Amino acid sequence: MSTSTSDPAEVGFDADRLARIDRHFQRYIDDRRLTGWQVAVSRRGQLVHHSTAGHRDRDAEIAWSDDTVVRLFSMTKPITSVAAMMLHEEGAFELKDPVERFIPSFGEARVYRSGSAYNPVTEPLTEPIRMWHLLTHTAGLTYGFHSQHVTDALYRNAGFEWGAPKGLDLAECCDRWAALPLAFQPGSEWNYGVSTDVLGRVVEVISGQSLDEFFRTRIFEPLKMAETGFWVRDDQRDRAARLYSPNPATGEAMISPLELTPTERPTFLSGGGGLWGTAQDYLRFCHFLLNRGELDGVRLLGSRTLDYMTRNHLPGNADLEAFGRPLFAETSFDGVGFGLGFSVSLDPVANRVMSSPGEFAWGGAASTAFWCDPVEDLAVVFLTQLLPSSTHPIRPQLKQLVYQALID
Repeated sequence: MSTSTSDPAEVGFDADRLARIDRHFQRYIDDRRLTGWQVAVSRRGQLVHHSTAGHRDRDAEIAWSDDTVVRLFSMTKPITSVAAMMLHEEGAFELKDPVERFIPSFGEARVYRSGSAYNPVTEPLTEPIRMWHLLTHTAGLTYGFHSQHVTDALYRNAGFEWGAPKGLDLAECCDRWAALPLAFQPGSEWNYGVSTDVLGRVVEVISGQSLDEFFRTRIFEPLKMAETGFWVRDDQRDRAARLYSPNPATGEAMISPLELTPTERPTFLSGGGGLWGTAQDYLRFCHFLLNRGELDGVRLLGSRTLDYMTRNHLPGNADLEAFGRPLFAETSFDGVGFGLGFSVSLDPVANRVMSSPGEFAWGGAASTAFWCDPVEDLAVVFLTQLLPSSTHPIRPQLKQLVYQALID
């Protein structure tokens, strides 16, 4: 990313106050909770603050650079959701369409009712899993790493904890997920899970393209996101960040046992968490979102479609605290709803973190995060590589540090 920034005062920021971001997060480097990080703050399309600190590889003493490539994990999800809604705009599906129309195995899905992970008792669906269930995480699908429910254990037993069993492609994974019990009846609760991976498979079925090809030709090339993809290319290898996790005894970041750096096309193309990318690329994606579907004269979505995606779609305008399962996700739950691929701020006072109503956001498992605030015309991207993202309160701290710097 170019470090050339606009005068913050021209767009309502105080430069001295913005510098508090760097001072605060430098402490994470100093006490070794993080090895390195990068932050970019943009307002009205102008980059007003950009900085890096620490190392992308601490052992090798390789500094975090402007063009460091990171695992985006669940920051892949908004991109997959955009891909699906591009096809929706072409009339390829309706939000009420059953997913089994595109992936027949989901027509046989059943719902967990009682019993253990070794002898679950299930019941039939009261209604089919629909496309809007996938986009809103209300399908009843889950993640093995939650370790909160019997269905989570069933996913782990089937080889789905962090990733997928070796050799399975996205189509095969979807059929295996369809054969596992849902955690609840579709539409009755919110639960973070593999819904966006299934959505990625629907994109493949409808488009006739593999997910990586659809992303490349329909999103990344038009938006000039040349550094984003499902694996680390040869020209990116020396810029790829290592993955860290906290030492349970000391809290110090150490190389994660889950570290994996694909250097060729993976068999499993995860629309829920498979992408790598840079801050510059993801900031371009944020600008596309804030511009309501257009960037630099290239329009991928209609403005009303983007507006619709970033409204709260939970029934009764509920927040995640009322409608979601009490487990970790890439957002807090009070005063936060969920749209079609994004969390949506409903009540910043209830959330106890400064923001604007209508702000939409998401993050990744390695403590990466972004948000877009249409009220302030503000986009923020934060990259690091610490798994899991629940380790430190990076996201709320970053928000209060960004918003306190606004003075207009």
